[in-house]
Amino acid sequence: MVVGITSCNSKVNSNNTPTYPKDGLVALDKDRSKKLLIETNTNEPVPAAYLLGDWITKLKGKKVAVVGNQTSVVKTSDTVVSKEWNTKDMLRYEHLVDTLIAHGIDIKRVFAPEHGFRGTADAGTTIRDGIDAETGIPIISLYGKNKKPLQKQLEDVDVVLFDIQDVGARFYTYISTLHYVMEACAEYNRKLIVLDRPNPNGHYIDGPILEEQHQSFVGMHPVPVVHGMTIGEYALMINGEQWLDKNLQTDLEVIKCYNYTHDSSYSIPIQPSPNLPNDQAINLYPSLCFFEGTDVSVGRGTEMQFQVYGSPSLVKYTDFAFTPTPNVGAKRPLFNGKKCYGVDLREYKKLDHLELEFLVDAFAKAPFKQNFFNSFFTKLAGTKTLQAHIEKGMSAQEIAATWEKGLEDYQKIRVKYLLYE
Repeated sequence: MVVGITSCNSKVNSNNTPTYPKDGLVALDKDRSKKLLIETNTNEPVPAAYLLGDWITKLKGKKVAVVGNQTSVVKTSDTVVSKEWNTKDMLRYEHLVDTLIAHGIDIKRVFAPEHGFRGTADAGTTIRDGIDAETGIPIISLYGKNKKPLQKQLEDVDVVLFDIQDVGARFYTYISTLHYVMEACAEYNRKLIVLDRPNPNGHYIDGPILEEQHQSFVGMHPVPVVHGMTIGEYALMINGEQWLDKNLQTDLEVIKCYNYTHDSSYSIPIQPSPNLPNDQAINLYPSLCFFEGTDVSVGRGTEMQFQVYGSPSLVKYTDFAFTPTPNVGAKRPLFNGKKCYGVDLREYKKLDHLELEFLVDAFAKAPFKQNFFNSFFTKLAGTKTLQAHIEKGMSAQEIAATWEKGLEDYQKIRVKYLLYE
C-alpha cells in the first residue's frame, strides 16, 4: 500500500505548502488569463479542486480518468458556464474536466456516479454510457449494471482523479462509488488521487452502525448513518481498514482542503443531487432519508425536497400539506398528484444529531402501521433493530441510547484517519 497526503490546510509550513497571496487570487498558468479564486482572505473552507497549483503537476504527461459529476468544479474569477447549467450559482465555476483540458491534461474518459455526469437523473435511475456534449470525452456510468470500472476501461489510464461532493451520510451513494473505484484501482495497479471537499455534515457522528448482513449499495461499510468524515478521510479509512475485496489496498493520495475543520460551516455551491436543493435539505437529509423506506413522502416532486414530510394517510397533521407532481429528479414521485398531510421543516434549526422524532412521531400518527415500513427501510438503517424499536414504542431518546457503544467503537477507528481538527 502507498498512501500520500498533500496538505493544503495551512498557509505556511516546512513541506512546501504554498503561501497564498492576500488578494486570494492565484494565476493558473502564465499563458492563460483565467485565475482561480480561492478567497484565502476569508474564513471559508476551500475545496482541494480549487487549489489547482498544488496538484495539477501530478497529472502532467499522464493519461487520466476523472470520476466526477456536476459538483466537480473549480472556482474562477470570470464567467465560464456550460449551456446545460441553469443555476445562477454556477456562473462563477468551471467544470474540472474543462479546466484540465485547458491545461493540456490528457483525459481519456469520465466515470459518472448516481444521477449522472450532469447530475439531473432521478435517484435509482440507471445511467447509460455516452459522450459529453461539451468536450466529446466518453462518459462511463458507474450506476447501472457496471458499478466498478472495468479493466479495459483503465488499460489506457495512468491516474484516476476522484472529485465528487459528498454530504456525509452512509446511504448517499457517492462513497459506495468511491469504494468500487478504489477497488478497481487496486486490482489493476492504477494510482488514485482524491481531491477532498468539505463535509457539510462533518460536525457530528450519529446513528446505528451498519451490520454486515445488511450491506448494499446504500450502505457498504460498518459505519454510522452520519460518519463525520470528508470523502478524502473516508477513502483513507476504506484503505486502512482493508474494506476492499480480498483486503486489497489502493495506491492512494488525498489532496487536502484549505482552511477546513470539522466544525466549519460549509455551504455547497452546486446542489449535489437533484433532490438536495439547499443547505437546509442537506442538513435534514440524514434524518429524513429514513422515510424513503416508508409510506411517507419527503417532498420529492415539490420544491421542498427533504425539507418536508407527509402522506395522504397522515391526516392527524393538520397545519401543513403538499402535493407532489413530476419535476427534475422526480419523474414519478411518491403520491403523485395526491395531497399529503405532514410537517414543514424549512425553518427548522440546524441539526447536530440524527433527529428520530420525525420518524417516531409519523409512525405514531400512521393509521395503518402494518404498511408503514417497506423492505428498503432495513437497508437504509443497516439493521433490523431500528424498525423493531419504533414498532415497540420506544422514544427517540431511548433508541439513540442503544447506539452509544457502537458509536464509541467507531470513533476509535475514525480518529485514525482524520486529516482535519
